[in-house]
This record gives sequence, C-alpha cells and structure tokens, in this order.
Amino acid sequence: MTRLSRTAMALVGPAHALLRIGVGLLFLQHGLQKLGLLDKAAVPLGSLLGLAAILEVLGGTLIVLGLWTRLVAFVLVGEMVTAFLLGHFHRGGWPIQNMGELPLLYALVFAFLATAGSGPVSIDALRRRSTRRA
Repeated sequence: MTRLSRTAMALVGPAHALLRIGVGLLFLQHGLQKLGLLDKAAVPLGSLLGLAAILEVLGGTLIVLGLWTRLVAFVLVGEMVTAFLLGHFHRGGWPIQNMGELPLLYALVFAFLATAGSGPVSIDALRRRSTRRA
C-alpha cells in the first residue's frame, strides 16, 4: 500500500463521521424550523408536515449521535423520497426544475448511511465494541 493510500484510508473514518454529523445537524434544522423553533411558524403536529418535523428532529438527532443509524437512515430515505414525490415532482420532472435537489440529496446520503452504517465515531460503534468485550 502506498503512503498516499494509507493516509487516505486513515481519513475514511473521520470523513464518514463528518458527513454523518454534518448531514444530521442540517437535517435537524429542517425539523426545528417546522416546529416553529427557528424562523417560521409551527406546522400542526397532526399533519403530514408535523410527522416530517418529528422524523427530522428525532432522526437528525439520532444520525448526529450515530445511534441506530442504519434503521434511522432507512426510514429517512423513505421520508425524503416521499417529500420529493409529494412536494416537488408535480412542478416538473427534473429536480432542477421542481426544486427537489435537496430531498434527493438527503435521500442519497441516508441511503449511504443505511448501508455503510454510522462509522467508527458513533454510539453504534461504542455499543459494538462493548458487546464484543462482554
């Protein structure tokens, strides 16, 4: 293995954590906004947007922590595909036309996390290590 590949491989774990935590924090903001905690009025909790707010706050928090990442990310992929289909697709087929790039981008990142897991810097990783020791 070359020196560059060893260096690159050493950065995979931190990069994975940076992606997971960064996306989780950004996603969490969408939920907080829907709950009226940032700059907009709150949506009714019993509505579809209220459900989205709950998923975004809870899911974003769990993604940041790296707790139950695969399951949470899988659920959030479904939420983002639904958001694209219900909120954007009717405006035109191309995401650039219907402003649907953001939910699709989140869906792709969550699909990665659903398959790759939370990475080495996470509560999931701590739980795996403690289970092996027991």
